[in-house]
Amino acid sequence: MSLDKIRKTVRQYNKNPLSAEDMRKLQEIARDYCKVKNYVYGRFGGTGGLSKLYPGYTIQNEMTQSGLRGELGLPSAYFYLAVFDALGDIKCQWTRTKTKILKLLGQNENLTAEEKHYLRFLLKVPNAFDAVLNQKPVLLTEALHGQYEKLAKEIDTEKLHRYLCRQVRKYHVKLHTGKADGFCVSAAACRYDNHGIFLSVKERRKRIYVELTDNNRYTSQLYIKLRPEQAGIVIQAPVEVKVRSRRDFCRQVGLSCGMMTMLTTDQGHKYGDMLGKYQMEYSDWMRRQTGIYRQNRTANPGRKKYSAQKNRYEEQLHSYINHELNRFLETEKPETIYIPRLPGPKASGNSRRSRNFAAMWQRGYIRRRLAQKCRENAVRIVEVMGKDISRECSNCSAAGHSENGCFVCPQCGYKAQEKTNAARNAKKRGQENPKSDIDVSNKFRKPADSAD
Repeated sequence: MSLDKIRKTVRQYNKNPLSAEDMRKLQEIARDYCKVKNYVYGRFGGTGGLSKLYPGYTIQNEMTQSGLRGELGLPSAYFYLAVFDALGDIKCQWTRTKTKILKLLGQNENLTAEEKHYLRFLLKVPNAFDAVLNQKPVLLTEALHGQYEKLAKEIDTEKLHRYLCRQVRKYHVKLHTGKADGFCVSAAACRYDNHGIFLSVKERRKRIYVELTDNNRYTSQLYIKLRPEQAGIVIQAPVEVKVRSRRDFCRQVGLSCGMMTMLTTDQGHKYGDMLGKYQMEYSDWMRRQTGIYRQNRTANPGRKKYSAQKNRYEEQLHSYINHELNRFLETEKPETIYIPRLPGPKASGNSRRSRNFAAMWQRGYIRRRLAQKCRENAVRIVEVMGKDISRECSNCSAAGHSENGCFVCPQCGYKAQEKTNAARNAKKRGQENPKSDIDVSNKFRKPADSAD
């Protein structure tokens, strides 16, 4: 994909309710799609499947020979998409496992620097990682093998191999999904026509017709999300759109994020004042529901209403976040945004309510949506060092303190709202040290972001 384009997800909806028979056929495909994914998870999600993950054609061939497709009667267009969908999930899970082990490795004081270096080498070289976990000789290319022998000299490799195997057994999880609410479909299994879309089903040479609310047509792989309660579907299509060049976007803006107020600029402008209210309502509801569920767990209470209400809370919250981000961009018209690089969110406070509220903070979603919208408008996001950014005076750089949400500098007497001072510091640090800053315009990017 070229640099002047971005990828986003657009959605299509059914115009009229689907018949019970058509919905049953789509749900049958979704259930079989889920079964194929779980089969791949179980068979190739462990250490024995590591050598087959790249490029993946070995797994494809083994799945063809397994006879599962014939047993389910699932069309090949759905079957192989389910296989590669599961394969992608397994790769992501292994990445998460390695990231977790690398993090713990750095914190382990019982290992020497040489031992840590050796383990990092194993984690970053797929062939070596696979060989160690499966108790096989480590066979590498000539260049890598020389480096491996150099690292393995004068350390107890057997002890480190056992340590790595223990960590993998402890933190690696074989995936499993019980959600059969959708499936991917390729161009071979669908066709746009007559103001709608025709979708292949398990019956030979049969397709069901779904009339849509628009006449757009997409040639890329689609995801069909089933909504049986509304007798409908949602079609999610990834599209590439051209980045808009906004000549009126020319300002340098410092930002500070918060749990109560979403964004505060260096000029003191606030966006998302109601974020704390919405998050508190969501957090309190989740806390009450958790208590109710624990009290009635033996009665096996249903979760259908819970899931529906939870989705409504999240949709309300996300809709508000996107609205305020749009308002921020249209009002401030930034060319560059400076934002502090902060540590991961941590639950804080003495009460359970405050800890739950902190845990529900939508910081990751806000960052991803801000990054997506900035890419759409060719706005640059730069992260600056966040250490002591709220305790430093943006006027004279002296250390100050906060009083009831207001920053006070004892050195020069400067007073400002705490978040405004932090935003001013972000802008100041970004402009004073441009070489030390990190451009994160694509840091929070996902393969296909929402088109909210």
